[in-house]
Amino acid sequence: MTEAVLLDLIHGCCPACTAPSLLGESAPDPHVFLLCGTRFRDRKGFEVSCLSSCRSVHVLDSGSTAECLFRFKVTVDQLDLSSVRVLTSPQGQQVLLRYQQLLFTAVYTFDYQMVDTHTCPSCTGPAPTHSPGGGESEDEDEEEEVCRFLQRLPALRGDVTVLRSSLIPECFGHGFSTRGGGVSSIQTLSSLNLFSSRRRRDPEAVVMENRRRLALHAGFNHQELRLVKVNHASDVWVLGKAEPQSYDAMVTNQTGVVLGAPGADCMPILFADPVSKVIAAAHAGWKGTLLGVAMATVETMVKEFGCCKSDIVVAVGPSVGACCFTLERDQALNFSHIHPDCVPDPESARPHVNIRLANRVLLQRAGVLSEHIHDDLMTEQPCVTPCTSCLPEHFFSHRRDGPNFGTQVGFLWIKDTEERAPPSNRCQLNS
Repeated sequence: MTEAVLLDLIHGCCPACTAPSLLGESAPDPHVFLLCGTRFRDRKGFEVSCLSSCRSVHVLDSGSTAECLFRFKVTVDQLDLSSVRVLTSPQGQQVLLRYQQLLFTAVYTFDYQMVDTHTCPSCTGPAPTHSPGGGESEDEDEEEEVCRFLQRLPALRGDVTVLRSSLIPECFGHGFSTRGGGVSSIQTLSSLNLFSSRRRRDPEAVVMENRRRLALHAGFNHQELRLVKVNHASDVWVLGKAEPQSYDAMVTNQTGVVLGAPGADCMPILFADPVSKVIAAAHAGWKGTLLGVAMATVETMVKEFGCCKSDIVVAVGPSVGACCFTLERDQALNFSHIHPDCVPDPESARPHVNIRLANRVLLQRAGVLSEHIHDDLMTEQPCVTPCTSCLPEHFFSHRRDGPNFGTQVGFLWIKDTEERAPPSNRCQLNS
């Protein structure tokens, strides 16, 4: 298996001293990356003839370690590599491990190997002096450096665009994100991916920068965004009570906190009661739909906060349409019990399923008025209800893009009567 090999020139290595280890133990024809940065390129020298047998040699000589390693990750992703061997010193390992935690996920495997530089003439002399993480200032740590670098990256796929519902009153802030305006570079995650997972390639630092850009556009504090901990069930958490390990909906009457529901074919659903000033956000995939997560959310608003069902308005975010969503026949026929039109071809081996219609029917059964349900947010599109799988220029889709898919979110908050502009530049990676 082809691997990427990172030679850490910043912290004491050089091509001459690492070549024996590189050529003797690496997978055949490795892709070699020389981590040097502009400060150390001239100091270390660049005689790389000893690496001529490698498949490719890439020089990482950008202005900061954060930028060097981000460019390294982008190239590794383009080459579809996940195994990385790092040749470095003990000092270098300590530093690079911190960048690894910020810029990579568990999809990648890192093997750190210490190189003996004492016998190499090119490595003699005083060690280079620099800030602990190669940052732009002496007091800037790795996290701050990565944040500042990501903030300077140009947006990909145009600007941030948010879909909004005319049913949600102005006393609430809300929206549904689309995929433009972020910094995620991998094709299926590009560009405003808003969720990081151990099983996908987008790291927390990149996702948090995407959330910051969305928040600036939409007018909320990105540090207050809370996403439901998806379990594909119907559990509802009331903020202020003990938080369960997983749940698919949240309800609150607190101002300031921003409720978020993810979606990438599954639908984010936003609930608002302008009379009681109560909000909720739910994640409804096909399993959660059958288990009644939308109905459970309405019932929780009524039970916990005294909401009147006729006051609740609901905005249903983008999801996969019946045009692109099929299930095994026994699973699909469960939706026929909700409404026959939810399964337009019940005799098929894999019938199509309309989970949007199913949720509309269930919401009405829960007592929400038909005219208080908004599920056609993109009426300018050929299909009245937006299908995430049909519209790759606008939305992420698990069905279309496979396991390394991106995620959009629906978000909602109760506006403070004296709402202030959110902070724009403070770096925090707490998701």
